[in-house]
Amino acid sequence: MGFTKEQLQAFAGSEVPDLLPEPLWMLVVGINPSLWTAATGAHFARPGNRYYPALARAGIISHPFDAADGYQPDDLAELHRLGIGNTNLVARATVRADELHLDELRAGARRLDALVAERRPAVVAVLGVTAYRQAFARPRATLGEQPEPLAGARLFVLPNPSGLNAHETIDSLAASYAEAARAAGILA
Repeated sequence: MGFTKEQLQAFAGSEVPDLLPEPLWMLVVGINPSLWTAATGAHFARPGNRYYPALARAGIISHPFDAADGYQPDDLAELHRLGIGNTNLVARATVRADELHLDELRAGARRLDALVAERRPAVVAVLGVTAYRQAFARPRATLGEQPEPLAGARLFVLPNPSGLNAHETIDSLAASYAEAARAAGILA
């Protein structure tokens, strides 16, 4: 499947449901959905996004999922079996994350805190240090595990897998994601 620019634009402002398996061991938090993700309903679906290749390189998932046409049933089942969930700081789909407003990010931080308190994952991994700094009013936060948990969960701020984050490679993303997966008990 592919989409024209006009077809994708029709998804601007759409929301993508959270992926929340039971049990939920690791909750991965994107900044907000891309238009491609909104069109397919699969998190990190945009072709070229390095999320699934990095998870595979880290040994977290069995192979690099291709979610460009939506989740394949076996891939979705694997995420559920592993207890890996996905949500976003801001639910609204945009072309680029820089279209978001500070008040949306701050509201997203409050929503995430409530979601984590309710679902109680072992680990929360926020993908994007700049968005984390803004959403949680922590201007000096750095990548890695944060000193304070989020609603009882260990909190990691990790690099965003977007191709726009060009200084990160699949290998560097994989190393970061593996650290959080180990903390969640998904990787040995």
